Amino acid sequence: MKITLFGATGQLGSECLQQAVAAGHELTVLVRSAKKISAELRSKVCVVEGDALCPEDVWRVIAADTDAVLFAIGVDKHSPPDLCTDVTRIILDALRGDCGARFIWCGGGSTFVEQDVIGFGAKFVRKFAETFMSLRHIDKEHQYLLLKSYPDIPHIGVRPLQMAKGPMRGDYRLGFDRFNGFSRISFADCAHAMLKQLSNDEWLSKAPIVQY
Repeated sequence: MKITLFGATGQLGSECLQQAVAAGHELTVLVRSAKKISAELRSKVCVVEGDALCPEDVWRVIAADTDAVLFAIGVDKHSPPDLCTDVTRIILDALRGDCGARFIWCGGGSTFVEQDVIGFGAKFVRKFAETFMSLRHIDKEHQYLLLKSYPDIPHIGVRPLQMAKGPMRGDYRLGFDRFNGFSRISFADCAHAMLKQLSNDEWLSKAPIVQY
């Protein structure tokens, strides 16, 4: 498939990049600095330097024959408010043309969706995120609401809780099972779950939790 990846230099995005290349996909990535990607990988993908908050740069990496867009941009304390939401809006507007590409994104477990089973553990996750990770939490809430306002764009989200370095096991749960603050997944398996949605229609317009 022909894929455009946003967030390729982060911990999740780098896993998406490596796994997509290994699977033989044709990949285009938008990054601020090409030097952050290894020379070996740069030789196998199309690397475009630019800013994901600049519509002109985003439009440069989404072609009419793009099959899917992977969104793996992360948020930290130095990120501007609503970074993910603002970039997502630009991407979705680009996809509203004749592209027809699928948008696959990584959200967060503190964003509740209609299908969630909300227990004490889930409520704790949300309260913790609201208190100690408010920038990321609010951004992901806004991103999810934005996606709901674009029903014409096929999209699938995966929502991890704790993410950490670790090997790709390929054995995890994707769905609306109960979750709590101890629910975890590796960056590698979260990326694996995202790539599986390239050809899987089961979760269209939904955002299941991914966890071991």
